[in-house]
Formats: sequence, structure tokens, C-alpha cells
Amino acid sequence: MLLLSVSVATPASAQALGGLELRGGIYGHSVDGADGVHLNRIEDVNFEALFSLPQLDSFIWLGQVRPHVGATINMGGRESMAYAGLSWTVPLGSTFFVEGAFGGAIHNGELHNAVDPMRSLGCPVLFHESVSLGANLTNNASIMVTAEHASHAGLCGPDNRGLTNVGVRLGFKF
Repeated sequence: MLLLSVSVATPASAQALGGLELRGGIYGHSVDGADGVHLNRIEDVNFEALFSLPQLDSFIWLGQVRPHVGATINMGGRESMAYAGLSWTVPLGSTFFVEGAFGGAIHNGELHNAVDPMRSLGCPVLFHESVSLGANLTNNASIMVTAEHASHAGLCGPDNRGLTNVGVRLGFKF
């Protein structure tokens, strides 16, 4: 689900990291099926916006922490979700980066007694985590491979299949 972009920690890159970043891409939906891994379910579209926190720019060498909001929309009639949280992007040299994100999500899936291929998610509000590995294409554009997961971590009873999506995203900084 999601595109990341980070530059090397220099004064010029600190300037490029500020502002808004928009990401979008496609995901394989619910790839962790009860009958194995399904990377062929390319039916999700992901959109995400990340916002800068200028007061943290002096710590740019540790990576960049940014609030995000986004949505993963399933085009096949299955579960979709909207989410928000914090992303932490860490540069791996001048080209590559890794990112982790944590927050919460709301969804339109079944809470209990879902019929396969739908999932019983147990709670209307879930934890949302993601991890991405990306590459900077330019100072303002990036591409990444992302895995996202949403579940209630056992807080709402036994129905907790969770939802795991994997895909590719592009990101553009403004």
C-alpha cells in the first residue's frame, strides 16, 4: 500500500522533506488467506497524505516522523478502510529508505460471522500498521513496496482475522 520518500540528511534535503507528500498505488487484498498466500488479488487502491513536522527537522539524521491519513479502497466488494497515524521514514543512503507506520483504522467489513472471502474483523476500530521499502526516483518522487496490516490485537474477542494487504505505491512531494 504506499509510497515513501526520503533524501540524505543535508540542508537541501531537509527543505525537500517539508510540506505535503501524496502517495497512491495498488495492493493485493487480504493476501494472508486461510488457504495460503494470495498475491494475485490486485483489487485495492491506496491513497495517502503525509504532513511535515518542521519542529523535528533538527533530528532529520534519525529519519523523519510525519502524521499521515489515508484509505485503502477495495474494488471487489470486500473490506475497505480509512486510517491515520504516524510514519517514521529512515534513509538508507541517498537512494533507498525504509518506513514504519502505526495508527488506527475504521473499516466497512463484517465484525462477526463473515462468509469467506470476507473477514470477521471483530471491532469497528482497528490498529493499523505498515512497513515500506522504497527508492527515491528524484528529489520529489519515490516508489515503494508496502505491506499493511489492520487488526484489533485480541481486544474485541475471538473474531480477529485481521487484514493484510501488499502492494506498490508512488509518492510525490510538494
